[in-house]
Amino acid sequence: MKDYPIKLGTVLFTMVQPHAGHEVEYNRWYERDHFYSGCMIGAYTFAGQRWVATRGLKELRYPQRPSPITPDPAIGSYLGLYWVLAGHHDEWNRWSVDQVTWLHANGRMFAARDHIHTLLYNYEWGALADPDGPSVELALDHRYPGLAVTVAEASDARPDLEAWYREQLSPAALAASGVGQVVALTPRPLLDDAPGDVPRAPSGEQTLMLLWFLNRPADEAWAATFAGHSAQVEDSGHGRLVWASPFLPTVPGTDRYTDEL
Repeated sequence: MKDYPIKLGTVLFTMVQPHAGHEVEYNRWYERDHFYSGCMIGAYTFAGQRWVATRGLKELRYPQRPSPITPDPAIGSYLGLYWVLAGHHDEWNRWSVDQVTWLHANGRMFAARDHIHTLLYNYEWGALADPDGPSVELALDHRYPGLAVTVAEASDARPDLEAWYREQLSPAALAASGVGQVVALTPRPLLDDAPGDVPRAPSGEQTLMLLWFLNRPADEAWAATFAGHSAQVEDSGHGRLVWASPFLPTVPGTDRYTDEL
């Protein structure tokens, strides 16, 4: 077998901020119940992982002003990523909304937290530093020690911005730094009857999100690889960077980082 039939189709990107004083309680609820009951037990969800941005990592975010991703760069501490099997978006999306509605009705949700940016994204393409390295389908299970998320807005046609990333910036970043792989995503709308506590994001027709999976902690890679990212995008003439953030993987079964948000 050379081409494996398990393919990434849709990504759920959900970034949340627990209310002050509820960090430990939120962390335990999410990893011990909601990570599974809200996503992983659903058909066609084949991988998931949680990430965290500590105070120090959030200070590295840019721009340090409101953005389409978060109204305040100091919030949006926990990130959940979920991989959904290609060809099953509509079935999974319907199950997901119905399941969360059921969880709300049965007292299984957590009120002391805010959704900062929760949206579905379509997988467009990916690139590996090592052709024999983990595929995009294995990215979450590989447990990379760092993650960088960048979001750009195209100034004209999004395909031109995508082509520039794919043909120029991504190969250079993969060759010269600790980036293991990069995953390119474009937004998909939530269902109209999705739970009301999830803010509705703009259509994002010009938006391109990239997940940079790192072979070293994100703070170590940030200065060399991402500090100048905004200037590179603007100099390309194809768009502008609207948000960039580093993350660390959470440590399941612990409350690590809950006192560093």
